[in-house]
Amino acid sequence: MNLTIKQQIKTIIIDALKQAMVEGIFPEDLLIPEVQVESPKNPEFGDFATNISFPLTKILKKNPRDIAAILIKYLEKEEIVKKVEVAGAGFINFWIAPSRLHEILQEIDLKGEKYGSSNTGQGKKTIVEFLSANPTGPLHVGHGRGAAIGDIIGNILDFCGYDVTREYYINDVGNQMVKLGASLQSRYLELLGESMPLPEEGYQGEYMIDIARKLYELEGDSCRNKDVLYFKNFAMSEILEDIKQSLLSFGVHFNSWFAESTLYQEDMIKKVLDKLKDMGYTYDANGALWLKTTAFEDDKDRVLIRENQIPTYFTGDIAYHCSKYVRGYELLIDLWGADHHGYINRLKAACLALNYPKESLVILLYQLVSLSRGNQPVSMSTRQGEFVTLTEVIQEVGKDAARFFFCMRKSDAHLDFDLELAKSQSQENPVYYVQYAHARICSILRKAKEAELEIKSYDKINMSVLNLSEELMLLSKMSTLQDEVSGCARSFEPHRLTIYLMELVSIFHNYYNHHRIISSESDVTDARLFLVNGLRIVLKNTLSLLGISAPEEM
Repeated sequence: MNLTIKQQIKTIIIDALKQAMVEGIFPEDLLIPEVQVESPKNPEFGDFATNISFPLTKILKKNPRDIAAILIKYLEKEEIVKKVEVAGAGFINFWIAPSRLHEILQEIDLKGEKYGSSNTGQGKKTIVEFLSANPTGPLHVGHGRGAAIGDIIGNILDFCGYDVTREYYINDVGNQMVKLGASLQSRYLELLGESMPLPEEGYQGEYMIDIARKLYELEGDSCRNKDVLYFKNFAMSEILEDIKQSLLSFGVHFNSWFAESTLYQEDMIKKVLDKLKDMGYTYDANGALWLKTTAFEDDKDRVLIRENQIPTYFTGDIAYHCSKYVRGYELLIDLWGADHHGYINRLKAACLALNYPKESLVILLYQLVSLSRGNQPVSMSTRQGEFVTLTEVIQEVGKDAARFFFCMRKSDAHLDFDLELAKSQSQENPVYYVQYAHARICSILRKAKEAELEIKSYDKINMSVLNLSEELMLLSKMSTLQDEVSGCARSFEPHRLTIYLMELVSIFHNYYNHHRIISSESDVTDARLFLVNGLRIVLKNTLSLLGISAPEEM
């Protein structure tokens, strides 16, 4: 596999350290720390920079600037480097040779829609379970963030060579579902002129009345004497169908819909309890069955079976995750709302008790969304029915803007969603700004075609004319797509792609506003057309990972 420029920089830094060790300048038993290479935000500091001198300071007992000065003597000899210098307290800044940056365009041209991909996942069987909203009401705007982040994480892992399954866990058992059934029963009997109060903490939204009307249209008054289970199943079926349609319009697809009731049908609860008992991690106290989660760094032991002999939600969660392992998944990724933070340690403890590898379970949290309309906060209670649905947001701002905005911040950071900004057609709207860059490039390429200018092959273009600082900055940024995607896969931070896109198109728009792509200079025109076509591919590939369209006209 060809190394990216950033990977090459890491390699030559390691080689320089090893050479200094061979020559006795550094100790031969020096333990080389992890090499960090980043793209400086200020282009005046080069294309890439490393802080490798700082972690070596304590080991070598030298000033970081002195360490950097030693390394530079080796680094400046490398062909990939145009210039290298010590900066600040001991950073090393790199300027890449233009000829190496030009080669990025050839790589983009050859790989096309695969540019930026890798095989770092090596086919690891991975399950991403996300959203999993209880089927008790329509998806609201807060659910949209979990849906977008989970789906994009799946896209990124796919692009990095993982074998990914996206799964939605349906909580179809328990007291909340009984209340759902009772709520529908109450609304249905109202239509028949009968009085039945809503259950305490029942579901009061207008959608329950709509479901009751549909039941009446289909069955008339024949359901008058049906039990709560019948109403629960009908309500859940209707709500799940609504959820699926909302997700379809949002571009989110699940490979698997796993019902909690399956765990009982397959006797998974009993199997898990028996296994935990056999391993000696359970005990009886106060009439309940407990799991010794404190043996695995939880702050207290947890109840598995209550005094009334009903399993806790925690027990079902253990059984569900056990089923994932039984189905052969090697990496389990859960995306939960931040209010579930307290459940992380107990679930990880249970998986450790069952002898599953610690690193095989990754639990990510996302904060909910503040949505304002006219600076007025909107309540999103599914029981009271006062909420803005995901479908309404999509209809107002569009799928693309919604997905981009939901992914603009780190998942565990609070997100303010500005509906008016998301709809605006201006450079202040980041998704418009990014998509407009793609459309602008497509317009350039159409004009070139009308002028009978073809995009020549790489080997027939004089790439040396691409020597403007903006052109080299563009190439440097384009070269890091694979690094960015791989970094997102390692850290499960898809927001890094929205940042990458905004930085990339900012360079492009500035370049376009100051320089003509098509001009009377044929060599320059040929090279710049090849450059912007490469950028078009980079933008389209990155937008595709975000599940966002790359329009050719706007």
